[in-house]
Amino acid sequence: MAQGWLALELSNNAFLVGLVVSVGSLPILLLSLPAGVVVDRVNKLRLVTAMQTLMLLEATALWWLTWTHHITIGWLLVLVAVNGTCSAFEIPARQAMMADLVAREDLHDAIALNSSGFNLARVVGPAIGAAVIAAAGIAWCFALNAASYLAVLVGLAMIRLPANRVATAASPSPSPWAAMLEGLRYMHATRKINALMQVVTVFSVLGIPYIVLMPIVARDLLHTGAAGYGVLLACVGVGGFCGALFLAAVGRWMRRGRLLQASAISYGVLLILFSLSRSVIVACIVLLAAGCAMILSGALANGLLQANVDDGLRGRIMAAYSFVVVGLSQVIGAFFAGAVARVVGVDWTIGGAAVLMLAYMRYAYSRYPELRRL
Repeated sequence: MAQGWLALELSNNAFLVGLVVSVGSLPILLLSLPAGVVVDRVNKLRLVTAMQTLMLLEATALWWLTWTHHITIGWLLVLVAVNGTCSAFEIPARQAMMADLVAREDLHDAIALNSSGFNLARVVGPAIGAAVIAAAGIAWCFALNAASYLAVLVGLAMIRLPANRVATAASPSPSPWAAMLEGLRYMHATRKINALMQVVTVFSVLGIPYIVLMPIVARDLLHTGAAGYGVLLACVGVGGFCGALFLAAVGRWMRRGRLLQASAISYGVLLILFSLSRSVIVACIVLLAAGCAMILSGALANGLLQANVDDGLRGRIMAAYSFVVVGLSQVIGAFFAGAVARVVGVDWTIGGAAVLMLAYMRYAYSRYPELRRL
């Protein structure tokens, strides 16, 4: 929350706000697929711990530069790029490690609960961020963020992986390049995985960047400040938290493919309504529902991918997933969303992307009817 607001303060430019997010995700776009090969061949827990340690150092540097008033758009771009490089390895390793911690029949529920934790942070974080900015300044938001990595490292130190699950990929390919191609061929040739990845790609590129544009929506359309921006993000988080808990509680008794279709269509419609909102209250109500639909769609797609992938390829498929969800959505989606918003306005950008999402869902479920049977 503070990083997006800082980019707006430093630049006063929608394009540069989107560029900061894009540069932070560019390493994920470039490195995720090679990182998947590494994930399938090394101890996932050690890899996640090492990357979280490096991210702690990056977060500390961001706090220091902001506190001493040496922060510039250039420094901000460098630091978010460092964070993105670490995330390129950390995200697929952490996602793939989920299957090492729970039984396969509990995997969907574990992913949903993981999403609820993520979205609980989305609720608490913006509220704390807005209060800290008002009381002490934006630098101390980054100080709290840096301190939070200590809790992450303590949690990782408490994990003990089963001895037979410390390393995956019993018979790795002869070379990293061959291993990466093996994963791509598997993803292309397996119809269910291919269909799910297409849905994830379209929704990541067109549906996620509205969060990147939220500072512009808050200031220019809803005429609110940092506190209002934090409330908008918190509404997304509250909705997502509820959606994740709903999925964990009742998801196993529902046809997940049909639930994915319903949540995806609802998400597109809600984004259109959000683009038309000019009242903070109305926008908050819409974002509560949109956050729920967004997390339902994302958690369902993630769970269906992991439930249908071979164990020896899990790291590479999760790397492809992070390549799309984090890399493409932020580098391509956020970059073009910022560029388009500067030309046609942020409301037309969000609403137009939602219309394209809905058109694709109609195509996807007619082209891949097996999605309904998942």
